[in-house]
Amino acid sequence: MNNNVLRSGALNGAQAVPKLNQDTNILVMGLDSRVDEQGKPLSPAVYDALDAGDQTIGGYNSNVLMLIHIPANGSKATAISIPRDDYAQIAGIPGESIQGKIKEAYGDGLAAAQTALLAEGKPNNNATYQPARDAGRRAEIATVSQFLGSVHIDHFIEVTMVGFYEVAQAVAPITVCVNQATQDTYSGANFKAGLQQIDAKQAMAYVRQRRDTSNPNYLFSDLGRERRQQAFIVSVIRQLKQAGTFTDIPKMQSVLTAVSKNIVVGQGLNLIDLMRQASSITGGHISFTTLPITGFGTAPNGESINTVDVAQVQATVKELLTPAPTAKAKPSSASTSSSAASTSTASSAGTTAKPKAAKKAAPTTTYGDWTGALQGGSIPCVKLRCAPDNGTYRRIFPFSQATPK
Repeated sequence: MNNNVLRSGALNGAQAVPKLNQDTNILVMGLDSRVDEQGKPLSPAVYDALDAGDQTIGGYNSNVLMLIHIPANGSKATAISIPRDDYAQIAGIPGESIQGKIKEAYGDGLAAAQTALLAEGKPNNNATYQPARDAGRRAEIATVSQFLGSVHIDHFIEVTMVGFYEVAQAVAPITVCVNQATQDTYSGANFKAGLQQIDAKQAMAYVRQRRDTSNPNYLFSDLGRERRQQAFIVSVIRQLKQAGTFTDIPKMQSVLTAVSKNIVVGQGLNLIDLMRQASSITGGHISFTTLPITGFGTAPNGESINTVDVAQVQATVKELLTPAPTAKAKPSSASTSSSAASTSTASSAGTTAKPKAAKKAAPTTTYGDWTGALQGGSIPCVKLRCAPDNGTYRRIFPFSQATPK
């Protein structure tokens, strides 16, 4: 597996932040690219499965950005989702000082490097394309590190849309949960309410859906989509743990080998060692948090953006990465999935329904919106927002055929 996976030296020179402790920070970048790692079109069958258009759509935006923090002492891991439209200072591009959506750093870095290489008379082929991809990775890593408050990034994992699809194929069927039935002709989403098993194509729709085309009262947003992405990861971790995959190295290797050609990692990341080391993650002992925004706005170029308070973002990150020690407390009725108590109502922090022993139902935890921490260990049941919320955390996407998938 470690010989087959694609490697990149993009971390070299991407950050001037020293490593201050033995904790591990991994940046996960999910690209909206509809091509393979050589920039070549995918097969018609894969485009049909992705239901997201062909190579003429999309680019090199890091539409998914997550920082995975693994404490060296084996305590609970933390995953931080960075909203893709957060307006940030783009870093890591020599000679340029620009602002833009944080997801655009990859594409901006790639374009700048490719332009410079071609200006030097280099051929427009893979020999210039791959260094340009590394420049894009370097810019995204530098931008995220700076945005989060000079956070040191030890490793990165880059996954394209087809890479995600192959991961889903390797582990399907996957059990997920939604609180309300929903359909979306853009992403192909068509889910019933409650627990259900989905295949790889449905998994693509589950993590990409950002609107409902059957009910105008379903108000979706990118922030809700990030919550479903978190829920999907938690469900997969739980499923692989139950199947014994994490403790069966040949089984783990077969999963990773199936997806290696569309995943890029840093030169120093050993994926098998990571599986052994990250017992907190593989055991489901992880929480997912989405960084706060202050609202929605418009950039000088007319693009819709998330407005942020950078000081608030960095304070939130600092608290998540270095939580204050807390004394052990007895479980209370307010506890989530680790508590024996349960209630019938849901809040943004999540409430667990205790499964009946006779039916051995899968434990689920309901989340009312994207705020608060989503905990590992159970199957998250994601609630769709169906009423106005004073516009603070709401973006309605028009049901226009001109709207990109």
